[in-house]
Amino acid sequence: MRTDDETCDAQCDSLVVGGGPAGLTAAIYLARYHRRVIVVDEGHSRAKWIPLSHNHAGFPDGIGGEELLKRMREQAQRYGVRIVAGRIDAVERREDGFHAHGVGIAITARALLLATGVENRRPAMDTVTHRDAVNRGLLRYCPVCDGYEATGQVIGVIGADSHGVAEALFLRTYSENVTLLAYEAVALTDDDRERLSAAQVGVRESPLATLTFANSVSAHLRDGTECTFDTIYPALGSDSRNALARQLGLVLSDGSCILTDAKQRTSLEGVYAAGDIVAALDQISVAIGHAAIAATTLHNDLRENEGVGTQR
Repeated sequence: MRTDDETCDAQCDSLVVGGGPAGLTAAIYLARYHRRVIVVDEGHSRAKWIPLSHNHAGFPDGIGGEELLKRMREQAQRYGVRIVAGRIDAVERREDGFHAHGVGIAITARALLLATGVENRRPAMDTVTHRDAVNRGLLRYCPVCDGYEATGQVIGVIGADSHGVAEALFLRTYSENVTLLAYEAVALTDDDRERLSAAQVGVRESPLATLTFANSVSAHLRDGTECTFDTIYPALGSDSRNALARQLGLVLSDGSCILTDAKQRTSLEGVYAAGDIVAALDQISVAIGHAAIAATTLHNDLRENEGVGTQR
């Protein structure tokens, strides 16, 4: 189902920024609370890159990320949610709530829910190659999501630092053949090396030069050697899409993700956050849980301000 990509000048109870699993779940809940909801979605949800998710409950045969998002959008629109394709560039706090701007977008909302997510840092390669490798399971980003599918395979992990060490050790759950590769340089402590050695995780000291994908993955190192893997995980971290959070002066938990209380309230009254932009386990199930809590809290806070009933 298409999104509304026409000029948007509107008022609503809640503006949801981000149309991934968190944003769409929050919108569904809010609409079913009879709230006027607008979702502005730039179309960059990480979920759309999932070829087939097998750990999302209720889909024993798996479901693709794009299909899941499509179903969620349709469900939200069924309850009257307006979904606008675009980007919010600025948000201003006003007496009557928030005023959000973007190209062709001007929205006044009583409350704001940020579900802007994060973006994976990728190894250098063109978009077509990247997408094909992800679709074929040669390139993977989430061992929590799909480590099971790599059971017994020869696994490479890109990133010889503390983040890469943690990912390589986690992947030993699934394979006895895991190798850590340097991306730009090796930044391992003595303790890192001891832990990797104890877990029998190999380390290649020469940085990665290029990756090529055929029936397997070939990692070409700068010293001229080549390693072959069944699948490879970049452990290069991610970048939070926190521009609006910084603009609003929200407290960030680690310099990048939004700090919330147990009910998904941020440090600024009237602003809530859900999904990967909040410091937590980056999983669809967690994002959905955040969204349910955030939407219910937002609704109850509005009810409190309206003097309707008592807050649960």
